[in-house]
Amino acid sequence: MTLIKKHTGHNMKLNQKSYSSSTKAKKNRLTTLNEKEKSLAKRIRKTRIPKDDFKELRISKALAMSGVGSRRYCDTLIEAKSVTINGKLAKLGQTITFQDRIQVNSNIIKIKWPDRLIRIIVYHKLEGELVTRNDKENRPSVFDKISILKNKRFISIGRLDFNTSGLLIFTNSGSLTNYFTHPRYEVERKYSVRIYGKELTHSQIIELKTGIKLEDGIAKFLDIVKIPNTNLDSKNHWYNVIITEGRNREVRRMFEYFGATISRLIRIGFGPIALPPRLKRGQYYELNELEVAEIIKKLGLNISGTCDSKTERKINVNKVR
Repeated sequence: MTLIKKHTGHNMKLNQKSYSSSTKAKKNRLTTLNEKEKSLAKRIRKTRIPKDDFKELRISKALAMSGVGSRRYCDTLIEAKSVTINGKLAKLGQTITFQDRIQVNSNIIKIKWPDRLIRIIVYHKLEGELVTRNDKENRPSVFDKISILKNKRFISIGRLDFNTSGLLIFTNSGSLTNYFTHPRYEVERKYSVRIYGKELTHSQIIELKTGIKLEDGIAKFLDIVKIPNTNLDSKNHWYNVIITEGRNREVRRMFEYFGATISRLIRIGFGPIALPPRLKRGQYYELNELEVAEIIKKLGLNISGTCDSKTERKINVNKVR
């Protein structure tokens, strides 16, 4: 069993069927497990981190993992004095244990501790979709298109802006999300970029790799590769780029620095996960247990997607066999 296959196809969308942004996303079954793999997947699915390994958990994190809302929203609930622990008002940063009784607005919350294998969903986002649960203008949102995401435990790993398409990842693990998006981990993001007009010069490509100054600081690509153009008369030019941070519209702004106009921007990879070539626009796929286990093993995390020293029991696929 392998991870989602990687690809370098920069024009992967050009000949695909057009999907309306209001159409519900369709689930794609990209893989089929044989009997041996099914047995292994079942064992992984049943694996649990012992409760004794969880000494304590921050209240906002616990509430977020239990479907109350984002960590930021849970923090606002705590600040609004809407959360109690054993009958006493909770404080920001306070920790809880298995024995504690948690209530939000007088409603008892059953805390879902991160003791089992996390879930990961990949989606081929279309242009014209937002990555938000609430939009005042009622514009299409990926959370409305994918029914499984109505479960508020799922959060997006990073975002793509309204006019960017490609790989979008969802998970029920806040820790995994933090690992992918926190600047200190420098997780690679891969994009295919199409510009219209003149192609970049050699010196401009060198500058993009060494660093250019934007209004919010220095920005640079880890790598940028020009894709050969088979149509000599075309005014479109494709580039594959790698960047290790996710500032707002950073890739677009870097090309615009040299006056280049981006006509298409597609994210094709994020960390160890690549956009599957067979996942069409408007389709999603949930990784099976073996694929998830392979990813977290590669990242050095445990089955709940964390690297906390108190829950350092990592999944070992070979031992599960």
